[in-house]
Amino acid sequence: MLRNPQIPAKYLFPFCRSMGRMLEAGVDVRKSLKTSSTNTRDQRLSDTVGEVLTCVKKGDDLTTSFQQHGTRYPALFLDLLNVGEQTGSLPEVFAALADYYEASVKRMREFRSQITWPMIQLFAAILIIGLVIYILGIIGETNPGQEATDILGLGLMGTSGAIKWFTMTLGSLLMMWLAYTVITRNVAGQMAIHPFLMLIPGVGHCMKSFAIARFSWCFALTQQAGMPIKPSLESSLKATANGAYIAGIQGIWDQLAAGQTLAESLQSSKLFPVEFLHIVDTAEQTGTVPESLERMSHHFDDDAHRAMTWMTTLLARTIWGMVAFFIGFIVIRFFMTYVAMINSFM
Repeated sequence: MLRNPQIPAKYLFPFCRSMGRMLEAGVDVRKSLKTSSTNTRDQRLSDTVGEVLTCVKKGDDLTTSFQQHGTRYPALFLDLLNVGEQTGSLPEVFAALADYYEASVKRMREFRSQITWPMIQLFAAILIIGLVIYILGIIGETNPGQEATDILGLGLMGTSGAIKWFTMTLGSLLMMWLAYTVITRNVAGQMAIHPFLMLIPGVGHCMKSFAIARFSWCFALTQQAGMPIKPSLESSLKATANGAYIAGIQGIWDQLAAGQTLAESLQSSKLFPVEFLHIVDTAEQTGTVPESLERMSHHFDDDAHRAMTWMTTLLARTIWGMVAFFIGFIVIRFFMTYVAMINSFM
């Protein structure tokens, strides 16, 4: 249930890179498929490509063969594959997909590297406090006449107290992670939770920047490849992997079909910043929308990276503050307990 049925981007981008290079060199598509899937570490990729190869040998086209395994491949992959076959630009499409998936893998690695140390600090703080609760309970048990110290004031002492502490903290974090993973596994869940996450200061700006960068890149690519405007718009909004933008597909298309410009249609969704809308409006007037969006995708991607760095830095400082608060709280509690013991003796 927790494992994503789709093949991860870290396995897709080497496959797409190899396919793009071999097709550009004029290698037969059947040899390209067999060679490109040989060295993958994802069994699902090698198995599905093997079945695709069998279908291609029977005379099926590449798109239809891959669509039979639609749950294993992202919709963007299948959409662009179809466009590439229809326009004769499969090498360019595979190369573009390789760039897209490689950039996604790089962003995820950067995020994990930035978030690792703050999370280590958080788990260390939780473990240390739990250990203190356990040790003080053991000390209290070895001194029958002395009551164990409750450092948190929550009635948590000894083994049972430590178990309750870990359940409240680590258990809650695990449940939130599991819930988010399950909910965002499908589009309906993304459409339900992402709009709320985008209301969080910092987090919303980061999510919006990444979404606009992906939309710009995909819309430029699909338009340059000759995809009709409606599927191009749908594929680009789905490529954002953001439920708020996916939910806006129908509304944006309705505005566009009613005769509004692309900039006006995007503005109706209230998901795009004014700066971006001005750029789209100017590009429409000059007939350079794909070129302008392709250039802007890099700027918004850089903006998203800066927002992500700021967010992880803020998270690290917040965790440091929590650790300092707990340490200070424990020191004060020990001091007050010591003073109370002295007063009782006096």
